[in-house]
Amino acid sequence: MERESMEFDVVIVGAGPAGLGAAIRLRQLSAERGQDISVCVLEKGSEVGAHILSGAVFEPQALNELIPDWQDKGAPLNTLAGEEKFLFLTEKRGFGIPTGLLPAQMQNHGNYIISLGNLCRWLGEQAESLGTEVYPGFAAAEVLYDEQGHVRGVATGDMGIGKDGARKDSYQPGMELHAKYTLFAEGCRGSLSKSLMTRYGLCEDSDPPTYGLGMKELWELDPSQHRQGRIVHTAGWPVDRKTWGGSFIYHMEGNQASVGYVVGLDYANPHLSPFEEFQRFKTHPKIRPMFEGGKRIAYGARALNEGGLQSVPKLIFPGGLLLGCAAGLLNVPKIKGSHNALKSGMVAAEAVFDALAGGDAGGGVLDAYPELLRQSWVHEELRKARNFRPGFARWGLFGGMIHGGLDLKLLGGRAPWTLHHSHSDHETLKPAAEAPMIDYPRPDGKVSFDRLSSVFLSGTNHEEDQPAHLTLKDESVPIAHNLALYDAPEQRFCPAGVYEIVRGVDDSNPRLQINAQNCVHCKTCDIKDPTQNINWVTPEGGGGPNYPNM
Repeated sequence: MERESMEFDVVIVGAGPAGLGAAIRLRQLSAERGQDISVCVLEKGSEVGAHILSGAVFEPQALNELIPDWQDKGAPLNTLAGEEKFLFLTEKRGFGIPTGLLPAQMQNHGNYIISLGNLCRWLGEQAESLGTEVYPGFAAAEVLYDEQGHVRGVATGDMGIGKDGARKDSYQPGMELHAKYTLFAEGCRGSLSKSLMTRYGLCEDSDPPTYGLGMKELWELDPSQHRQGRIVHTAGWPVDRKTWGGSFIYHMEGNQASVGYVVGLDYANPHLSPFEEFQRFKTHPKIRPMFEGGKRIAYGARALNEGGLQSVPKLIFPGGLLLGCAAGLLNVPKIKGSHNALKSGMVAAEAVFDALAGGDAGGGVLDAYPELLRQSWVHEELRKARNFRPGFARWGLFGGMIHGGLDLKLLGGRAPWTLHHSHSDHETLKPAAEAPMIDYPRPDGKVSFDRLSSVFLSGTNHEEDQPAHLTLKDESVPIAHNLALYDAPEQRFCPAGVYEIVRGVDDSNPRLQINAQNCVHCKTCDIKDPTQNINWVTPEGGGGPNYPNM
């Protein structure tokens, strides 16, 4: 069965803030200038917003520019940021740092506590109302190239293939979507974006990227513990002073609160489990009382870009562009990337529209896009924040705090120096024999929980009879290398229980079992695996988590 094809002026991969921002702006320009530009958005989640996970405190600057009347149109921005707290935690105590002492980038006056998934659902509706074709449940699995090696679109994955690689009765070939320009807005560590970076050498002139793993739970709190608009961030315990980590607690409307923890994936101890650190954090005496009488109702996890401006790759290549978190535009001290992603989509749309309106046949390299982005407030914001994360990597918690305060608070982000990332996250693990063991407490089922009950709350589901989307380049590596040298860290760095070492009688014949059904698409394994032996590829469209209000 041959693949059918569809033709568009622009195909966008990913219905997050960047992709939807680009689609909306393209269709706005089409209406304003009387030149129709056909736009299609592909989304691998079962619906728009199903795979979207963020804290989130949202800065509305880009939304104000894109849809000035968003309030009249019912955008789900309902809770203004209010009281803010920043706590430094030791094992038993917590010390407040006055927010007035924090850099302006770390303050949230005028921002909103939101569900980013719900905002994307609303943005999807706006895009469709303007004439964008939005196709959820279809995973872009392959980049298509023309004879000159230029991107000419993408193909969705085949459906109905069994684990053995044979076609089932339900087999349907993927669809080819051809475009003059293809915009890749897959989010952090997108599988197609990664392949494009390799093919075109997009990272040759930038620092290695570095990432964090963010885990989040949604709680219904006892009304006595809820303060709508409250924002709490913490640093310090439970991770050690050399490990990047911290929490967020955002009180939303309806007695709900988003609670999350981020661990930098450049950590060194292979015994560390980011998921267990998150669960341990919630047991702190300053934190646990908030959960008393409450109920956990959702869980999820997602990697996030932390490299900053130094790690932003080249954004353009023949026939395509990188947007949003696929391009690494998160602002680390702000702990925000959605506003930058949205703005990058708008800027990309303007560059693409001007090219097509001027008679461009497509397939070229749009130099106008990175130049427009450089002229925008996104670049200036990232330039000021560029030293924050590498400062912590170089000097640890206290040195990083002192340097960050000096750079952002006293110098306003205008330091005459630029710090750089010297290694990739998969290169940082010490051998297990050289690292201290970590004794994590058993979950109590009230405040702390296990992985499987957490994955259940993510709504994750994959068609079981399909090829594994977590692939190994060499099946001998997990035992011969990872287990032997690092005590199989994939068992711990995965926040969903996907990787498991199974042994026979008398602890013999260990093997790696991959429970792909549990995968929440966080991409941590693709990032942290020591030999880069794990390669994350797209499963059948519609698979993965189904996040509610996340």
